[in-house]
Amino acid sequence: MNLFQARRKGSPLRMSGLRKFEAGSDATFMQSALSEAERAAREGEVPVGAVIVQGGKIIARAHNRPIHLSDPGAHAEMLVLRRAGRKLGNYRLKGCTLYVTIEPCAMCAGAMVVARIERVVFGARDPKAGAAGSVLSVIGNPRLNHRPEVVSGVLEGDCARLLRSFFRSARKRSRPAR
Repeated sequence: MNLFQARRKGSPLRMSGLRKFEAGSDATFMQSALSEAERAAREGEVPVGAVIVQGGKIIARAHNRPIHLSDPGAHAEMLVLRRAGRKLGNYRLKGCTLYVTIEPCAMCAGAMVVARIERVVFGARDPKAGAAGSVLSVIGNPRLNHRPEVVSGVLEGDCARLLRSFFRSARKRSRPAR
């Protein structure tokens, strides 16, 4: 759903188009999140990466680790939120932007709301579990006391390609030999 469709349908999701002065930095920071996602893929994890930026600088970075940590909550977004909170000495991450390669799930979106993330920028939509408008609207829910600005589709092709490639390889590995 683009911004026009969201407004027409009265969607509570607050999406913004890429403004010229942000487009370059959004792509630069998303590239850093993609580097984290590639690291996850090399470790055999689903390739999702995230970074948190404050004042134009990356203050935390993480990638998916549920398999290695035996922790269903070790999504890239959850790990990067924890790291940023430790770095800032506060669980409220006001003035921060979270960049992630795929649309956050409900768990991660809820944590972003609680952390008071100012902006959430993601690459590929998640039509099965996305909670920033694709399946659910946790981030944009008008009943919540905080609603981060959401920007979607930054380096979307690169983010989606990495995920498709990972799952294609995983399916090939799981097929029995003929």
